[in-house]
Amino acid sequence: MSQMMQLCVTTATSSENVVPPEEPLSKPPTDISTEEALENPAPESSLQAEIAEPAPQWLVVAKNRRVNRDWELLLSRAPENARRCYEDLCTAPMTRKPKRVFPLKGKRYKGAWEYEVTKGDRVFYVPDAQQGKVVVYYAGEHPKNAPVAE
Repeated sequence: MSQMMQLCVTTATSSENVVPPEEPLSKPPTDISTEEALENPAPESSLQAEIAEPAPQWLVVAKNRRVNRDWELLLSRAPENARRCYEDLCTAPMTRKPKRVFPLKGKRYKGAWEYEVTKGDRVFYVPDAQQGKVVVYYAGEHPKNAPVAE
């Protein structure tokens, strides 16, 4: 379980950006093939090593403990899709993907985004580019009406 409590690292100290009742969103467990790939990376040319820059990392937090529990249930239902969602939230939360990731429309949803994890599961979140932080305020079954971040 401690492995699941790891979170994305930001350029700033991540703990100072977590404001109670927020808590770090549980990180999906890594599978063995991913761990092996990290331990034994493929050799790179020196040119590739110089050009390659690490992807920018965002701090991903749950709005509260209930949202984090719902996220963990989503992780158990659709682990691969939830892992992809988590990686996208850590690296590019404001990148649109047609019919999968998009900002919500309307005044009441200002700044909120929706991520379609599976056909029946959604994650709603608000990215803050200044802080490099994503606040997940809903994770679970697709609601009839989009929830509002308060």
